[in-house]
Amino acid sequence: MTLTKPWLSVRLRPLGVSFRVSRPTPWVLGGLGLLLILLVGLHISQGEYPIPLGAVLATLLGLPVADPSHAFVVLDLRLPRALVAALVGMGLAIAGTIIQGLTRNPLAAPEIIGINAGAGLGALLVLVLFPSASLVSLPIAAFGGGLGAAIAIYALAWNRGSSPLRLILMGIGLTALLGALTNILVTFGDINVVGQALVWLTGSVYGRGWQHVGPLVPWLLGAGAAAMLLARDLNTLNLGDEVAQSLGIGVERQRSLLLLCAVALAGASVAIAGNVGFVGLMAPHLSRQLVGPSHEGLLPTAALVGGCMVTLADLVGRLVFAPLELPCGVVTAVVGAPYFLYLLYRNRNA
Repeated sequence: MTLTKPWLSVRLRPLGVSFRVSRPTPWVLGGLGLLLILLVGLHISQGEYPIPLGAVLATLLGLPVADPSHAFVVLDLRLPRALVAALVGMGLAIAGTIIQGLTRNPLAAPEIIGINAGAGLGALLVLVLFPSASLVSLPIAAFGGGLGAAIAIYALAWNRGSSPLRLILMGIGLTALLGALTNILVTFGDINVVGQALVWLTGSVYGRGWQHVGPLVPWLLGAGAAAMLLARDLNTLNLGDEVAQSLGIGVERQRSLLLLCAVALAGASVAIAGNVGFVGLMAPHLSRQLVGPSHEGLLPTAALVGGCMVTLADLVGRLVFAPLELPCGVVTAVVGAPYFLYLLYRNRNA
């Protein structure tokens, strides 16, 4: 049974190029959406103080429940944390899908080419130097740091154009440099702030509440919607710069716009949850197995897959070593690092 159906087929006979754009069937997106809702429900119901799923649903619907304390636990403690986990996963997954599409490299991801590192450094500067700053300033600082990293990568990789291979290599080098600067900042920062910053750098949604959901939503909605509108251009860019130019696409302009979307999505996610690694790498690969390579179907599918991944990672981190909690970034790294090595091995002759 196929999970995709063709709706547009293009053949460029003079160029010898053909491609097919596919949309996912409603069953794929619907199934992933239901899975995400189920994971959010389990995330809310499970923990040191378990709550039956029926009571969770009744609380969310505003129906009376036997234990009045359920409302506080569900609505004030667990629901916002679950929403932050899902939204962060969506943002990182869309950003990773864009980066892999722009570079035409299956090993690319925001955490690998330096965008997450730049965003983390920008947000950490605010946390360490201005600990009383508003939460609204964190996504702005992270966007600035991620954008600075992206511009630096772009400038260093530029040579009559931005080669995908040069973008990857420069990104890896810049990630190492930004990581060193982050360690220096942590070393000389105030010990109370640094302790919180270290937990944040591992990637965690611990203690996240409604005050964190508010600053995150506008960035993800704006940049995510822009990415969806640019999905066709990203498909065309995948065919190569010469083909894209022959089709009337402003290659560098559209590439810059898409890169800005990726930076905004990754920066806002990192600002709120820290560096949750490997989601931007794994989610696009898993989604391609479901809906194929067309970004018009791949972007929303990857968003749902990423949301499921981080929600599940945070749930596992809360339950496996209870009452201790593993940051969700540690859980994604445990799974993602071997997967990255597998991709390296599979593409060793590429």
